[in-house]
Amino acid sequence: MRASVGHVRDLPEKASELPEAKRKKAWAYLGVDVEKDFDPVYVVKGGRAKKTVATLKKELASADELILATDHDREGEAIGWHLVQVLKPKVPVKRMVFHEITKSAIQEALNQTREIDMSLVEAQETRRILDRLVGYPLSHLVSKKIKYGLSAGRVQSVAVRLLVQRERERRHFHVATYWDLRGAFEAESKPFQADLQAIDGLSIATGKDFDENTGKLAAGKNVLLLGETEARAITDRLKGAPFQVVDVNESSYKMRPKPPFTTSTLQQEASRKLGYSARETMRLAQTLYENGLITYMRTDSTHLSQQAIGAARKAAEGLFGAAFVPDTPGSTRPRARGRRRHTRPSVPRVMPSSIPIGPVSRERAPSSTSSSGCAPSPARCPMPSAPEPGGPRG
Repeated sequence: MRASVGHVRDLPEKASELPEAKRKKAWAYLGVDVEKDFDPVYVVKGGRAKKTVATLKKELASADELILATDHDREGEAIGWHLVQVLKPKVPVKRMVFHEITKSAIQEALNQTREIDMSLVEAQETRRILDRLVGYPLSHLVSKKIKYGLSAGRVQSVAVRLLVQRERERRHFHVATYWDLRGAFEAESKPFQADLQAIDGLSIATGKDFDENTGKLAAGKNVLLLGETEARAITDRLKGAPFQVVDVNESSYKMRPKPPFTTSTLQQEASRKLGYSARETMRLAQTLYENGLITYMRTDSTHLSQQAIGAARKAAEGLFGAAFVPDTPGSTRPRARGRRRHTRPSVPRVMPSSIPIGPVSRERAPSSTSSSGCAPSPARCPMPSAPEPGGPRG
């Protein structure tokens, strides 16, 4: 078993790496022949890759077959395809795919080999070409106009556009101020809060009642706009006044299990609950994957295999008892792409407390706090976007 250590072949970093016949072409710095159906030109990457290729060719000379065991995503498929193109093997080539590093998973993968999936290879190739066609010119512009050394690609180009649009919205935004009241109460030894909703049947104005283009109440809104003077006057009148609960509405709801982790939701949950950065999360996930404790962590699929469902149900029954395991498993609508699977523990019986992981430095964002009581609170008509957690009400 030998490692290719990632990609051994890629688009050239500069025109001088191209074959001499193509170095003076107008598209040479891109490494993509824009005059011939955007045909990419690949080169073996540097001394390390050349040494790896030489080692693999030497090992392959005495082998009966070549089994490619790169990652199961499009990047891994492309790595396998490039290896075949460079090594030019004269023995049978097989592609094995696994989603977790366990004995059973590896044995199953060896028994169910397949050919290289060219659809995945072409998907990676398309993405790489787009990176080069969009990223190279944009990187030169960003480095020249914003800061030397900055780079951008197909994703960042969209992000730059969104930033520009948001900045234009910000410049056109008009601020409006409104006040409301929130009271802190207690009934049957249970504290709760309540907001002032209406006065004499007229609803109190909130942020959604304003026109973001003018900063004034939107046309047709029949609401009461409270200023600071009115809000404080109402507060003074309510101090010491008796309050009464006149109606209680109860409703039932169901809580369903959340879908399995994808790369994105894994990073979001680690940030929200543990304060980890995306880099820290993926570093820890890589360690868990390499030790056979979780399945592959780079995925956008929530597909649940029957094996995973059975293992999870068995683990839940062992931990909490059969009464807490439903007769039939819940289901989620899978967002699968190709043959990808969700991220899950590969060994459900192993508890997190038994896994030795070193300390992780955390950089937490400062948390917001809010005050309560029967007192007026200022708020601003919000920006035309989703509210931030802990931000001003309204």
